[in-house]
Amino acid sequence: MILTRYERMIAKRYLLPGKGEGFIFLVASISLVAVMLGVAALIIVMSVMNGFRAELFDKTVGLNGHAVIQGYDGKLPDWRPIADAARKLPGVTSATPLIEQPLMASYDGRVEGVLVRGMRVEDIRGNPIMADKVIAGRLQDVTPGSNNVAIGVRLAEALGARVGGQISLISPQGQTTPFGTVPRIVSYTVAAIFEVGVYDYDKAFVVLPVEDAQTLLLMGDAVGLVEVQTTDPDKVGAILAPLDPIIRGKAEIRDWRTMNAALFEALAVERVAMFTILSIIVLVAVFNILSSLIMLVRAKTRDIAILRTMGATRGGLVKIFVTVGTTIGALGTLAGLGLGALFLFFRQGMVNAIQFVTGQNLWDPSVRFLTELPSKTDPVEVTATVVMALGLSFLATLYPAFKAANTDPVQVLRYE
Repeated sequence: MILTRYERMIAKRYLLPGKGEGFIFLVASISLVAVMLGVAALIIVMSVMNGFRAELFDKTVGLNGHAVIQGYDGKLPDWRPIADAARKLPGVTSATPLIEQPLMASYDGRVEGVLVRGMRVEDIRGNPIMADKVIAGRLQDVTPGSNNVAIGVRLAEALGARVGGQISLISPQGQTTPFGTVPRIVSYTVAAIFEVGVYDYDKAFVVLPVEDAQTLLLMGDAVGLVEVQTTDPDKVGAILAPLDPIIRGKAEIRDWRTMNAALFEALAVERVAMFTILSIIVLVAVFNILSSLIMLVRAKTRDIAILRTMGATRGGLVKIFVTVGTTIGALGTLAGLGLGALFLFFRQGMVNAIQFVTGQNLWDPSVRFLTELPSKTDPVEVTATVVMALGLSFLATLYPAFKAANTDPVQVLRYE
């Protein structure tokens, strides 16, 4: 839409407050601020929710793989042929044996439920989720036969454990006596404390070499499952489909969707719901633009009549008022982008500041799963938000613009 020189001059004049037009300018300013807040709210909330999903996916998949081949009754005796067959499949990047077993742990009289995780030494040291998050001790000290383990930071806090301390793992699979089964209790040295950033993992994980886990749980050479990583997590089912005849009757395949179905489905539903609800804020702001333009047209009725008598076309008047309304929407959208980017950049600092002022824990990791507020901005969603805000702002200008263009100068000037 190309404006002539006089159309640009009049549009600029109408954007600024004139004599007796302070209220109209105030309503227009409120409209701009409303658009800014609506756009910023959409960008902030959608970025945080995307970040939440991405962080959960990365950490969950980083520790549990894209899929697991889990043996019935928690045991997979002949795991080696299955792991070898999985590695040969196109699209599979790794297939590693694991043992996961819920047990009890005690430390200086304190008892907590834990999830014992037996891994190969190379997998323990090569897993970036753990290797890059060691906050005390050394993962290199966790070796077969050393009786050393690594534990999550939240578990260490709950037990009061520290590096070098002795933690006892209590397994119900022990010796059978005439009086019943005696639980098996084995003591280990805490060699490392890590923080992966997911509360449930940090609160439960006890990591040790797979050989030591087999000894603790009396599993012999068996493992509990084989963890599989693929090139495309969204196609993991199709990639692992050829394994079905090999594992039939021995194990089952569970992918990341099955293992975390409730969580990721809830996030997807909440994401759509939040986008819909927050879009209403932008819609309300657009109605403010509509009301301010209607008041502007009524205040400028005499000016419009004079312009029409001087030769201004109806199309020119439409362009003037469309430009005024769209400019308010565009400025509000740009300000919203800036405000959203600023909040996301300082998001954790703002959360900490609000917590300090209010004294409330706004980000309890036991509830939120993650230890920090995440963020991941999707350019497609930002573009959709901007297009929606500008599109609604443009539509809101049409009625006032055509109302101004249809002003009859004879009727107006007759009473002047």
